[in-house]
Amino acid sequence: MQKSECHRGVQMRNRLTDNCDQRTSSSAQVKHGTRVQQSKSSSSTSSPESARKLHPRPSDKLNPKTINPFGEQPRAPSAFAAIYSKGGIPCRLVHGSVKHRLQWECPPEKLPFDPLLITLAEGLRETKHPYTFVSKEGFRELLLVTGALEKAVPLLPRLIPVLKAALNSATAFQGQMIPYWKIPLEDVLKVHVDDEVFERGLNALVQLSVVVGPSLNDHLKHLLTSLSKRLRDKKFKEPITTALQKLEQHGGSGSLIIIKSKIPTYCSICC
Repeated sequence: MQKSECHRGVQMRNRLTDNCDQRTSSSAQVKHGTRVQQSKSSSSTSSPESARKLHPRPSDKLNPKTINPFGEQPRAPSAFAAIYSKGGIPCRLVHGSVKHRLQWECPPEKLPFDPLLITLAEGLRETKHPYTFVSKEGFRELLLVTGALEKAVPLLPRLIPVLKAALNSATAFQGQMIPYWKIPLEDVLKVHVDDEVFERGLNALVQLSVVVGPSLNDHLKHLLTSLSKRLRDKKFKEPITTALQKLEQHGGSGSLIIIKSKIPTYCSICC
């Protein structure tokens, strides 16, 4: 009898000891996990990156992150590119062995100029193929159709701001005597692209002048400021002078007065 009671007592003590050990180990695990989390949070907050995010320095505003000019930058598609990709331009590009051409879905003379002509003019500011060719060639071919005068003149108030945007594609180095090798590479590429956009805009302006004639005179002053700025660049002096002569030729004496008021150094073709 005494032996059985003694045996029961030993079992009870063993059970109490096991429960106590389990509680001790679980509390130790909880304490260890809390220490790990605290150490992680303290290490993350003590890092320079997190400290800079929590407490930005005043110099961070003056030194933003630089953009890699050689990396592909995310860019939303332009209005012309979006319309072209959805089939909004009723023509397609045909690649030839010598040169490209456009194939229209129907004869261009049957197409409405509104808003097609304005959309093509907006595409003159594009910098990627095939948008550059489609917009330039489409604008030219549309103005060659029979009845282009009657269709284009009502659109001039909306068309002139679009052409002005293409002519205003100037760079920070325009007209400044800066050695070529001192210009950063990304800006050299931008100068080249802007020059091509300006040339397309200038050609489109001359093509429009041939069609609408003196009707362009009322809007001419809005475009001459851009041409005057580009005259400082020697490589554009001759093409701009030729374009001004075309504007005078098709705009008559009224255009000469407007040109001379904005560009006094211009010499008339009548001289």
